Amino acid sequence: MILCCGEALIDMIPSDHEVAFKPLAGGAVFNTAIGIGRQGVDVGLLSGVSTDLFGTILENALEESGVNTSYLNRSSRPTTLAFVTLENGQASYAFYDENTAGRMMRPQDMPQLLSEDIKALFFGGISLAVEPCAEAYAGVLRKNKGGRLVMLDPNIRPAFINDEARYRARIAEMISHCDIIKISDEDLSWISAKDHPRDKQVADILSRGPELVCLTLGSKGVEIYDKSGLCFANPAPKITVVDTVGAGDAFNAGFLVSLKRLNALSRSELCKQSRTSLEGAVRFATAFASDTATRRGSDPAWNFIAP
Repeated sequence: MILCCGEALIDMIPSDHEVAFKPLAGGAVFNTAIGIGRQGVDVGLLSGVSTDLFGTILENALEESGVNTSYLNRSSRPTTLAFVTLENGQASYAFYDENTAGRMMRPQDMPQLLSEDIKALFFGGISLAVEPCAEAYAGVLRKNKGGRLVMLDPNIRPAFINDEARYRARIAEMISHCDIIKISDEDLSWISAKDHPRDKQVADILSRGPELVCLTLGSKGVEIYDKSGLCFANPAPKITVVDTVGAGDAFNAGFLVSLKRLNALSRSELCKQSRTSLEGAVRFATAFASDTATRRGSDPAWNFIAP
């Protein structure tokens, strides 16, 4: 099983006439789990979920997409809401997250030792920016890395970070435990020294421990780096973008699905993969992400086959 660890929330998406909002199940980590489940790969979600109406929507969506819900922590606290603003298809967010079921997850609410059937862990999103849940998720990684493959997508929302120094320290520690970092060019510039060229910024990330960095460049596609430098680039397919909500999450899902199919859910097996195998995995993930951007909200395809 791949266990995705982090937020599940409701995206409030503008209607076609932008005079009302439609509630859709979402959240970066939730979206990644949904994308994996829809490809028939065994996946679960570790998250705090409310027993309110929106929490029911989230649980139903997980079950419909084949995501294991046994790692959910349920409470009567409210569900996090993210109001989405779209400009030329690009999404920005305003979060309502105080005292929510997801945010208030504490270390004692987390499983202490994960079962051996969990072969890979995924972390990311706003759940790493706010406390107490951020420290709780960092503790899960610290205690359960073992021989599991670990992937992280920081998906940074600077306006959501109250204590920047504490957040940077947390992310730095988590990166040191990871095998794969997926990061956007904007997030890379926020994490690394802005006056450094891009290859030096990526090298800084890799020097902290990971084996692979997937640097996403929006409509320009993705670049893949290992400790020797740039391995290859994969262009994004030409599409008509409806919105970008969930596209990066779909990339994460597609890449993990591909690694599962390659039997590469460990650092040792990841390092054994040929360039051809990795190119195929990235090509699938990029196509999967691009397809998601052709629909409103995060709605990853079922049983996707790359063109």
